[in-house]
Amino acid sequence: MLLEADIKAQLNQYLQLMEGDVLLKVSAGSDETSRDMLALVDELATMSSRIKVETTELERTPSFSVNRVGEDTGVIFAGIPLGHEFTSLVLALLQVSGRAPKVEQKVIDQIKNIKGDYRFESYISLSCHNCPDVVQALNLMSVLNPNISHTMIDGGAFKEEVESKEIMAVPTVLLNGEAFGSGRMTLEEILAKLGSGPDASEFADKDPYDVLIVGGGPAGASAAIYAARKGIRTGIVAERFGGQVMDTMGIENFISVKKTEGPKLVASLEEHVKDYNIDVMNLQRAARLEKKDFIEVELENGAVLKSKSVILATGARWRNVGVPGEAEFKNKGVAYCPHCDGPLFEGKDVAVIGGGNSGIEAAIDLAGIVKHVTVLEFMPELKADAVLQERLYSLPNVTVLKNVQTKEITGTDKVEGISYIDRETEEVGHVELQGVFVQIGLVPNTDWLGDTIERTKFGEIVTDKHGATNVPGVFAAGDCTNNPYKQIIISMGSGANASLGAFDYLIRN
Repeated sequence: MLLEADIKAQLNQYLQLMEGDVLLKVSAGSDETSRDMLALVDELATMSSRIKVETTELERTPSFSVNRVGEDTGVIFAGIPLGHEFTSLVLALLQVSGRAPKVEQKVIDQIKNIKGDYRFESYISLSCHNCPDVVQALNLMSVLNPNISHTMIDGGAFKEEVESKEIMAVPTVLLNGEAFGSGRMTLEEILAKLGSGPDASEFADKDPYDVLIVGGGPAGASAAIYAARKGIRTGIVAERFGGQVMDTMGIENFISVKKTEGPKLVASLEEHVKDYNIDVMNLQRAARLEKKDFIEVELENGAVLKSKSVILATGARWRNVGVPGEAEFKNKGVAYCPHCDGPLFEGKDVAVIGGGNSGIEAAIDLAGIVKHVTVLEFMPELKADAVLQERLYSLPNVTVLKNVQTKEITGTDKVEGISYIDRETEEVGHVELQGVFVQIGLVPNTDWLGDTIERTKFGEIVTDKHGATNVPGVFAAGDCTNNPYKQIIISMGSGANASLGAFDYLIRN
């Protein structure tokens, strides 16, 4: 019995939704993973008369493909799609059986119109919360277009392959054997990378908005809902809906929800936004803001959007250390997401740069997977909460270096070590290791504003108690502002506040 009773009950409900027969072609050996995979496949077959199983030989063993009878769909799972990938398996079964995907028709048409042969491979870890989005998007593309195939490869089950291809971050996607992308990618982002995304002409005929929100994180979503509820014309333009929350794993301080995960929270936000008449323009970066008769926001694709008021909710991104080796070894040992990439460093030595809450949480997490963790903190003392420090110091495989400055991340093709300076003695130290996780806070995404909007020396937008900036009609909310605390719940509150401020401005002007 590979599946627990409650998961089985859930699965039973989903399998009732299958619309046609599905054939699982299984390539198994005598290893433990193969035995577990066979157990899973047999369990699926006993649960639904629509699922048939046959043995075959695929490129990788253990693996299995999900097909329509008499037709290979190109959906292959190498390894066992449990953990975060269980949903990917369920969706593959439903979609291959003929159940319509929950995707807009224009996106389905885009996928069906792709010409040429596309053989995708995605390397994932089952603990990665960013990976399922990529796996599900590529699977859907394979189901809809016969020229596209996709194999999900669990790095834990194919360690030698991962080592030989020097894959040190998940998800990593190859297209026809060449690097295509790494990190979280939505279906729209993948399509845009293949050259079938929206261009400037799609934005040419849009009427001016009453309020236009730049950014689709918790602050932006909250602002949009508050505006739309007032019955005014509302738009959101965002690089990716959900923003940084998409990369957040455990959320336990979102009041009234004891525990959730970033992608789950973002899915709920998106659903809530879609309940209202809000024009959501995804995959778009703002490039310039100018106040004329209307406030104009120019996008990187050249399109110009006009609005009577604007709310800036562009959030923040991980801060780089800015030392030699960091950029060169990104995804080659330098990582920013311990939950996603941690499993790839199993049994290895790693460093965490940063002694705040996120750094110490990362170190505690990693200590359960890797051989040894070295924490580097710039200040004389760690900044993390006492309860986290206590837990950290109780671990046998952690070393804490305080009052040190990171000097360089060293290596040839990938990370091999880290050098640091003791700030008191000025002596240089060096630790040999294979991975470096950077956890030193955030930088606001406000560079594109130039001098139009007043910002602090850290780049944060200065706002008053109504969320207003120094430019009449322009408001700001969330992590891009000078609000001292960067928390999801605070961003949502400030999004609502800025939206009410904007509405008040529209009434008076």
